[in-house]
Amino acid sequence: MDIVIGNKMWSTWSLRPWLALKRTGAPFGEVVIPLREPSTPEAIARHSPSGKVPVLKDGEVVIWDSLAICEYLADRFPDARLWPQDVTRRGLARAASAEMHSGFPSLRGECPMDLSLRTVIELTEATRTDVRRIVQLWSEMRGRFAADGPFLFGPWSIADAFFTPVATRFRSYGIKPSDFGDLGAAGAYGETLLETPEFKEWEAAALAEG
Repeated sequence: MDIVIGNKMWSTWSLRPWLALKRTGAPFGEVVIPLREPSTPEAIARHSPSGKVPVLKDGEVVIWDSLAICEYLADRFPDARLWPQDVTRRGLARAASAEMHSGFPSLRGECPMDLSLRTVIELTEATRTDVRRIVQLWSEMRGRFAADGPFLFGPWSIADAFFTPVATRFRSYGIKPSDFGDLGAAGAYGETLLETPEFKEWEAAALAEG
């Protein structure tokens, strides 16, 4: 099994399924495509029918799109429990992941992931609206499920993979959840995401790339 990804410093879409794949415990190879280069589209096209990364290759099976890859991994490795086992939590986790997958365009555009960056910026109102919604979601889910573990729905799930790049953005751009209605749970959750062994491994590789 191989996963085709972009630069670890910048590629949020690659990070998400990579984290899920690490959680399966299955061995896999990596193909890293340098982004923002003249040769990037051609290099990606050799692997991806959509012309985008990430792509998962499992024998003859080729899966593109980060959420589709995570769903495939959840089916392929049921013992990894990548989604919550409880049907209600699973539905909520899927809803949260889908919202992240398709939403928050202003935060994405104004605060692209850069793991080496530490700055403070003045956010536009559109981005502030995105951040308020994320803080609300994090606070609500942690309030409901904190007794069962440190992640969004208690144990780690694909939803946590989807929000890990958001935690990096908050860190990189000096965004404090406490400025957006957080009473502590959302900020603590963001810090938890940045301290997982899987993310720390990704981050170390990204910084080594330069």
